[in-house]
Amino acid sequence: MKKTGIKSRQTERLLALVAVALLLFCPPLIIVVDRLPAFNVGWLPLYLFCAWAAVIALTAWLMEHRAGP
Repeated sequence: MKKTGIKSRQTERLLALVAVALLLFCPPLIIVVDRLPAFNVGWLPLYLFCAWAAVIALTAWLMEHRAGP
């Protein structure tokens, strides 16, 4: 019976991660980052790489996270 509770909690967390990823990569936010003043560096590639790395790291953490005994 506890398995379904753990499974539904993991599903909820993964759905929240999808929502965060959609928010991070939505065009209005990307346009705002692209329009930031640049001092010989473009912020867009840095933002995209960091957002991508964060989504992958959170996905790995959620998939490897085990419930206590």
